[in-house]
Amino acid sequence: MLHLANVTHVYPNGTRALDDVTLTIPKGMFGLLGPNGAGKSTLMRTVATLQTPTSGAIRFGDIDIIANPEGLRRRLGYLPQDFGVYPRVSAYDMLEHMCVLKGIASAADRKATVETLLNQTNLWTVRKKAIAGFSGGMRQRFGIAQALIGNPDLIIVDEPTAGLDPEERNRFLNLLAEIGENVVVILSTHIVEDVADLCPRMAVLAGGRIQLEGAPLDLIERARGTVWAKTIAREDLDRYGTSHEVISTRLFAGRTIIHVLSEKDPGDGFAPVDGGLEDVYFATLARTRRAPAALAA
Repeated sequence: MLHLANVTHVYPNGTRALDDVTLTIPKGMFGLLGPNGAGKSTLMRTVATLQTPTSGAIRFGDIDIIANPEGLRRRLGYLPQDFGVYPRVSAYDMLEHMCVLKGIASAADRKATVETLLNQTNLWTVRKKAIAGFSGGMRQRFGIAQALIGNPDLIIVDEPTAGLDPEERNRFLNLLAEIGENVVVILSTHIVEDVADLCPRMAVLAGGRIQLEGAPLDLIERARGTVWAKTIAREDLDRYGTSHEVISTRLFAGRTIIHVLSEKDPGDGFAPVDGGLEDVYFATLARTRRAPAALAA
């Protein structure tokens, strides 16, 4: 189990990227959902021991991550948002090199590890191909393969499906789901569907703070009766934006469907939405934006 207590990170320029983050993440898939700039990558780098927080504590099992980063690194697999490789090296050779860096000294053990991972990530048939020729999805699957070296207990994947086509995305998410049955996997993303499809628990991070946490189905149920929808003419959008708290809009057949946040029936032809996780997410972001505005007023 991973536990973060009051984790804050302030960059030298004064930017408070993380603000008193407290989370407990059990074994299985955990979704960290938030917009770009929310602090997700800062949090993932901090947990991965690539930077030290300004204050707070992080523990993974009996390991104090801040005091003993090497203790975690031996048990960590990390797929950052952008990762570099030697593009002209084959997938097989690159994985073998990474096994050496991970401390797998025996040639027989390296061979067994590399071949197992290439088969697990469905890259065996392209094992001799240079990584430079890989598609986006193949590169991400290679990224997971390198993250799995050494059978880690904690795996962090940061925005792993951004830019993937639907087929590659499904293949990648299925792979993550298989991995996540036995270890702690943190899926950091701004794509709501990724969390809805995979994660039994999740949190929303915005403005460097945890704004919402729980099981997706519970959060959806909790939001019931607060989101309302109406189809309007496109030219009326500004007017409704002034009179209602619009959390999302979608074009459909030349008209605009708006979802608004309201604790009671707004009338005016709005109907309650039997919402999903996307409405929970957008409603949470709307409340987050509302809080600073209220303080300023």
